[in-house]
Amino acid sequence: MSLIKSISGIRGTIGGKSGDGLSPLDIVKFTAAYATFIRSKNPDSQAIVVGRDARISGEMVRQLVVGTLIGMGFDVTDIGLATTPTTELAVTMEKAAGGIILTASHNPKQWNALKLLNEKGEFLNADEGNEILRIAEDEAFVFADVEQLGKIRTDNSYTQKHIDHVLSLKLVDVDAIRKAGFTVAFDAINSVGGIILPELLKALGVKRIIGINAEPTGIFAHNPEPLPEHLTEIAEVVKEEKADVGFVVDPDVDRLAIITEKGEMFGEEYTLVSVADYVLQHTPGNTVSNLSSTRALRDITEKYGKTYTASAVGEVNVVAQMKATHAVIGGEGNGGVIYPESHYGRDALVGIGLFLTQLAKSSKTVSELRTQYPSYFMAKHRMELTPDTDIDGLLQAIKTKYADYPINDIDGVKIDFPNQWVHFRRSNTEPIIRIYAEAPTKEEAEALVKIII
Repeated sequence: MSLIKSISGIRGTIGGKSGDGLSPLDIVKFTAAYATFIRSKNPDSQAIVVGRDARISGEMVRQLVVGTLIGMGFDVTDIGLATTPTTELAVTMEKAAGGIILTASHNPKQWNALKLLNEKGEFLNADEGNEILRIAEDEAFVFADVEQLGKIRTDNSYTQKHIDHVLSLKLVDVDAIRKAGFTVAFDAINSVGGIILPELLKALGVKRIIGINAEPTGIFAHNPEPLPEHLTEIAEVVKEEKADVGFVVDPDVDRLAIITEKGEMFGEEYTLVSVADYVLQHTPGNTVSNLSSTRALRDITEKYGKTYTASAVGEVNVVAQMKATHAVIGGEGNGGVIYPESHYGRDALVGIGLFLTQLAKSSKTVSELRTQYPSYFMAKHRMELTPDTDIDGLLQAIKTKYADYPINDIDGVKIDFPNQWVHFRRSNTEPIIRIYAEAPTKEEAEALVKIII
């Protein structure tokens, strides 16, 4: 069993003894700690928004979280099955004190998590997260008396509100998309994307929509992380149905992968690159992505005479850097698009709206669009951690060995070679070390990872 506490929230496998996984007792404890923290920051606010993805454990976790919040004296707005970005938007629309998203994102079905939001619908920073962990460890929370118990209100309107929000963005052109007459296929991995994607695509004016794994059963049809080796089914569907493009989302719909009309991978790294190119054409400004993301975003940004900045890995770190540099677009190379004109959160729906508009106005195919961007290849590997792994010692050894090259150690160790880079860091969400490398060819990238391993 696993239980991971990080800036990405409280994430664990369902079941087992308390403290070993995400057991019901752990869910109650961390929810109560979060409620205590929120009340200390917003003593007069009474409302918390709760949304969840469709994974099997979702309803059990929802009942525990909602019951605990009520028991802590908070009113709950339960928006039901909803994407992560939908829940983020709901927090601000409700003027709530915070929100909890029940999703383990790309993790397999045995995992679930509490993703914790502030009153802006944004993830808590490291210091705030550590304070919640301290409260939970000390059990420094007090439940409400019977007269002060909270109430629950169910609101299923936020899926439509999110769609309306995407349509309202000035760089999303529904008329252009409608005139293009697109056929679009999508893979919703049997989660909440199956609810919202068909409605979004219809509202955007897509002529023909083909969905697979669209029933939100939580029984994932394949590994839910949207990597090429997991997307063979949608690739075949795109080719067989002669679709113009295929979209793939993860279970909570904050990551977007794109399939070309040839059934080939556009490249998860290039989702952000392409959307950024379109945004920068119309609203020039700075960009941000994390240290493990492709150099292509830097290249595109500099083409427009603006500045690219790298942040530590983690959405909260990207958002902080975006605010500091007044970035007009940013995100992560895992297909996470953050567009401040909408909100400071990764949002696959915003990514789809912007990408389809770009595609419609370009008069190009998706594969032709891809050839416009600098071509880099990334190798992504992982190593399992053991309890006796000396992570700090490994990182220091890497820094010593490659001391002659530029090194960034704000998050693990990243070494920049003249025409390639490698990033070596501990995962925020799994008990593993991630090793990412990028180079002009796939062979060079893989060779670099092997050297580091």
